[in-house]
Amino acid sequence: SMKNLTEVTEFVLKGFTDNPELLLVLFFLFLAVYLFTLLGNLGLIVLVIVDSRLHNPMYYFLSVLSSVDACYSSVITPNMLVDFMSKDKVIPLLGCAVQMFLAVLFGTTECFLLAAMAYDRYVAICNPLLYSVSMARRVFVPLILASCFGGILHATVHTMATFSLSFCASNVIQHIFCDIPALLAISCSDIHTNQLLLFYFAGSIEMFTVLIVLISYGFVLSAVLRTHSAEGRRKVFSTCGSHLTAVSIFHGTVLFMYVRPSSSYNLEHDMAVSIFYSIIIPMLNPIIYSLRNKDVKEAMRKGFGKNQFRNKALFSP
Repeated sequence: SMKNLTEVTEFVLKGFTDNPELLLVLFFLFLAVYLFTLLGNLGLIVLVIVDSRLHNPMYYFLSVLSSVDACYSSVITPNMLVDFMSKDKVIPLLGCAVQMFLAVLFGTTECFLLAAMAYDRYVAICNPLLYSVSMARRVFVPLILASCFGGILHATVHTMATFSLSFCASNVIQHIFCDIPALLAISCSDIHTNQLLLFYFAGSIEMFTVLIVLISYGFVLSAVLRTHSAEGRRKVFSTCGSHLTAVSIFHGTVLFMYVRPSSSYNLEHDMAVSIFYSIIIPMLNPIIYSLRNKDVKEAMRKGFGKNQFRNKALFSP
């Protein structure tokens, strides 16, 4: 096992292209995406902290999701930006292992968090009178911790399994970061067990979390159909629409990426998909929750209104 680990000491992340002009364009494009991701997610976290109307489990889950998205993007994007401007594009073996571990950790944690948020919406809509009891701190905090623990466990399994392989044939990874399928593609060991681990672990997590989402929103839909008030239905769709949009986008890309036969892997297509779920989705989530959630929009208007009033007071003669 130690022999296998010392065969390769560093990897080369091949990335998109070697065209310098295109790399410069991509650098500024992804830099803008990354800055917007940080601004949007950190802004949501601050909004939840400072606005007392957002002090309930739904928005605590949302602030944790924003933290995960900011970290997820930070694991991949800064290193990718450096590689755009570098000739070597080298990452040490240990750095590659850490990057893979963190990427799987945050991606898996997001899966579980989205499921926990669906359960939270079920309790809020189907049992509103018991919501404060059913989703008290003793309930939602363990759900958040369990999501993180699930991410750590999943990341540990795949990182240990992947980096126990031999990488003696090539150290060039046809990807922008150390993703599992890209590393399996350059291993000179038997990767059948790793492919099974990837398919069954990722598939089980997807089935479990998607099932929770479907069951939760099945009950929500049933409650909505029993509601005769148009205002009540509008409020339900306002609070659930943003979450359903985020869930659909995230799980759709993850299912396409990992839960499929190994014979259908295409590294170029997989690179584009992994960019979408690891870089673009963390940017989209704050937009989705800001534009489709009435409480968040009102909190933002209240915050901007206070800032404008303060600026007028400071600069008025």
